[in-house]
Amino acid sequence: MTLRAIEPEDLDLLYQIENDSNLWQVGTTNVPYSRYTLHDYIATSSDDIYADRQMRLIVEGDNGEAVGIADLVHFDPQHLRAEVGIVIQSNYRRKGYASAAIQELCNYAMRIIHLHQLYVIVASDNHPALLLFEKNGFKTQNTLSEWLFDGQKYRDAVLMQRFL
Repeated sequence: MTLRAIEPEDLDLLYQIENDSNLWQVGTTNVPYSRYTLHDYIATSSDDIYADRQMRLIVEGDNGEAVGIADLVHFDPQHLRAEVGIVIQSNYRRKGYASAAIQELCNYAMRIIHLHQLYVIVASDNHPALLLFEKNGFKTQNTLSEWLFDGQKYRDAVLMQRFL
């Protein structure tokens, strides 16, 4: 598994993930993105976390196939922290890619960007994600009451942090 920059060839993967309405309830997006908007994002991203305040990387499998996306978003250079986001395509889940990507992201954040902490906000009923982040050194810090709205009801979320 490797993490690499997004290339124009990744447009279809990005389009598929960003427009998967099942993922909207665990993220901050709730509208579809056009191919044009995503193409423009790929073309204009500076690949500089200080300029963009985010970093999006493709998770590549052992055979070079794109299996998902790993993000550092809401980068705060004053407090040296960022939020982690990760999506692995369903047919590649439970194969260790998410865990390996999180570890690589943590190593990069510590050694290259010199961040102090990473955090993640996970739905309190998303047990696989909670276990994934716990296994990778994230500690539960707080419950955020009625933090996520799925279109019908509010759900609690868990704030988890990993100090680097």
